[in-house]
Amino acid sequence: MSKLVAEVIQANEQYVENFGDKGGLALPPARHFAVLTCMDARLDPAKFAGLAEGDAHVIRNAGGRASDDAIRSLVISYKLLGTKEWFVIHHTDCGMELFTNEIMGNLLASSLDTATFDGKWKDIGTTPGSNEGKEIDFLTISNLADSVVEDVAKVRNHPLVPPSIPVYGYIYDVKTGRLIEVEEATKVGTVK
Repeated sequence: MSKLVAEVIQANEQYVENFGDKGGLALPPARHFAVLTCMDARLDPAKFAGLAEGDAHVIRNAGGRASDDAIRSLVISYKLLGTKEWFVIHHTDCGMELFTNEIMGNLLASSLDTATFDGKWKDIGTTPGSNEGKEIDFLTISNLADSVVEDVAKVRNHPLVPPSIPVYGYIYDVKTGRLIEVEEATKVGTVK
């Protein structure tokens, strides 16, 4: 067992000791909303949105992008579990702003090892690569506010999203912890 696995198991044991009555939480989120945000380890949606366990659905992926899978999760959140409002939250200093589909495809074609970044991406791997990465849209970000507007619009205009659900657009500032509304995104996401 690796040191990391041992640490996770130990942390889980401590969590279990204080689990209390959380096993009785209802399946639908108590506050009836969902958040789509980035997987970045600096973001803690429970803290920045004031969530307790059981309050909301939190959907995370690289960039907090409105991918087909993220929208699938939001639709399930609404249709089967009753969420009534959704937030799309991207963040400052996002790694998704540091590369393009072309850069990622080329890095993966070079090797499947981890690349390095010193202002420019460089592959230092020795294992074989794969061209499969050149076929993927990694949903990179070239303009942060525009990406929020784009994702809110993609969610708002999806044929499986009912017009009664407002979709709000925000940017989380990793330096201050503040949520900053992207007003254009929220306008796009208003109830129709």
